[in-house]
Amino acid sequence: MKINMNPKTLHNLTVVPFVLLGLSAIILGFRWLISPEPWMLDESANVILLDESYASLFSVDINRNLPKYLTLLYRFFGWSVITIGMLILSFTIVTRLGTPMARGFLQSVFFITLIGISIIEWIFIPSSHFVYLTYVLWSLWAISVLSGIQLKKYDF
Repeated sequence: MKINMNPKTLHNLTVVPFVLLGLSAIILGFRWLISPEPWMLDESANVILLDESYASLFSVDINRNLPKYLTLLYRFFGWSVITIGMLILSFTIVTRLGTPMARGFLQSVFFITLIGISIIEWIFIPSSHFVYLTYVLWSLWAISVLSGIQLKKYDF
């Protein structure tokens, strides 16, 4: 069954998922920046991976500076995620994904990225709540790609 949509709707369904992805990345990055203990935001995934609680890790004298180190890593991670979100948002706004090339590049980069993220999750943290977030990301990507394919018939 083929669904006919007007080009404006198809264009919005191609662009809006990437606007949402960019904004979400910026918001998530700020959460890691402003949290006093940013590693606790990922506690469930980290405990699964480490097979040990933070309390037991921090109780050992050799790990007394581990919270400072984790804070530094998560602050850097937060800035990285914010930067990626701003780049996604900037590229999407500037190009409006109005050409097949713009859509193709961004969708291809996200495809490769989502494959990498999915593999890491399946291997290291399969029961993490991040798996559900990745399902949402795949869904947004699929909406954009399917709409972009339909939009091709309106490209000049």
